[in-house]
Amino acid sequence: MDNKYLQIYHDYAGKIESGALRPQVKLPSEHELSQQYGTSRETVRKALHLLSQNGFIQKIKGKGSFVLPIQQWDFPVSGLVSFKELSAKMGKPSRTRVIELEAMAADEELASQLRVNPAEPVWKVVRTRTIGGETIILDKDYFLQDTIPELTVEICEDSIYQYLEEVLDIPISFAKKVITVEEPTPEDRRLLDLEGYPMVVVVRNYVHLEDATLFQYTESRHRPDKFRFIDFARRHG
Repeated sequence: MDNKYLQIYHDYAGKIESGALRPQVKLPSEHELSQQYGTSRETVRKALHLLSQNGFIQKIKGKGSFVLPIQQWDFPVSGLVSFKELSAKMGKPSRTRVIELEAMAADEELASQLRVNPAEPVWKVVRTRTIGGETIILDKDYFLQDTIPELTVEICEDSIYQYLEEVLDIPISFAKKVITVEEPTPEDRRLLDLEGYPMVVVVRNYVHLEDATLFQYTESRHRPDKFRFIDFARRHG
């Protein structure tokens, strides 16, 4: 099997992302694709499997492969990406609105999440993220004040990670992420354009510095239709 499957994959992923192939359009058959690309059906099958894995098509037994809607944006599970970096990649109009910026003492629940003593000074930052005119993310961040002594609305509207790394020279290293699907809270319903969706996808981040210090706990609450959470895994052995 050659690497032609990647050519087929990228050709069709590009057509779907650009809108040249609309949702529900049926792709050519495996036989037609193998003739078109001058390759084996096994190679075509591998390309279609990859398109299916990454949410571009749905394979229906006995009927063929059909284009799926992709009004979603990739949010890499295994990466640490700021919203500013993500929105730049999307190429769509986006806006961050700071709902709350407060210096506070950690209560017992928050202290357990950050693995500090109760009453430890933390920053609470609540922000909404609007993309393409729809408010679809609610981020609730808690940072140790030991790590970030000063925080302003301007920094929170721009990029806290950029401020940490470029101004404070504090390198961010890794995060543990826990993803759940939950009923919307009254706050979710008030601040997000949920369009009637009865659930939100919640990503809880535990973010560490290069010296392994846990300095941030985040609840990132997403409207479910607009994001797909992606990761790639390889099995060895």
